[in-house]
Amino acid sequence: MENRSFARMGRTVGVIGLGAWQLGADWGSVSEDDALATLGAAVDAGVTFIDTADVYGDGRSEQVIGKFIKDKPQLTVATKMGRRVAQEPANYTLDNFRAWTDRSRTNLGVDTLDLVQLHCPPTPVFSTDAVYDALDTLVQEKRIAAYGVSVEKVDEALAAIARPGTASVQIILNALRLKPLEQVLPAAAEAGVGIIARVPLASGLLSGRYDEHTTFSEDDHRTYNRHGEAFDVGETFSGVDFGTGLQAVRRLLPHVPTGATMAQFALRWIIDQPAVTVVIPGARNAEQARANAAAAELAPLGDEAHEVVRSVYDELIRPQVHDRW
Repeated sequence: MENRSFARMGRTVGVIGLGAWQLGADWGSVSEDDALATLGAAVDAGVTFIDTADVYGDGRSEQVIGKFIKDKPQLTVATKMGRRVAQEPANYTLDNFRAWTDRSRTNLGVDTLDLVQLHCPPTPVFSTDAVYDALDTLVQEKRIAAYGVSVEKVDEALAAIARPGTASVQIILNALRLKPLEQVLPAAAEAGVGIIARVPLASGLLSGRYDEHTTFSEDDHRTYNRHGEAFDVGETFSGVDFGTGLQAVRRLLPHVPTGATMAQFALRWIIDQPAVTVVIPGARNAEQARANAAAAELAPLGDEAHEVVRSVYDELIRPQVHDRW
């Protein structure tokens, strides 16, 4: 698998990683055995970057990963913090950061966290000097090796990229969400900030497996957060109306390379963007993890495929969502 660099971290990682939200059982039930098998299959296929958060399963995802990573120093584990409290800027303090990272260190079984990201905090947090001073203190105290941010909006990403200590920005980027290509990726590349592309399959829409009759379980966010009832609507189907997303996928399907899946096409489109450091598709089982990693083996998509993605976005998606994020 191709490796790319987090310049400010001094680390390289496989270009396809693993997003571990599913392993916290927030997408329906996933047993610990299945979670460990998923992690094992991903790493066997070349994955070296795992992304989780303290809120995924209220720590369950971190705990499962902690069991898995013992004696695996080649792996980079990124976690996130800040969504277990009321989303108020006043809660983003050094004392809270210490408590949150100590909990994650315990869950993951490590002395120093590889990368900690602010987990889509309130917008004012991104421009607060004291927040970055506190994060720098965590690095000095060796609680964390590096820090980054997970964002909802382009302006939040740009504010974080401008800070000299920011190692990474995690942002929604996929064939239905192209806005980060305009400013965020160029700014990150110039600054040496890594880009972690999340929601790469638009919550499964870009797998090509769904239709108008698809239903999800009651404890799946694709049921209970379609309109942002629980958290930012952009995290579910990238904020795209489900029916519109199905139309978009049907227009993209004819351009999937022979022998590849729609999901692999979608992942390849993302890693065709040179400023992306790693893309983090989720997986609920070993088969999905292996299939995701195999997308890195595809040849880069041709100009025609990239032009089709752009035209589908401009015609169907941009009028709905472009000004929101």
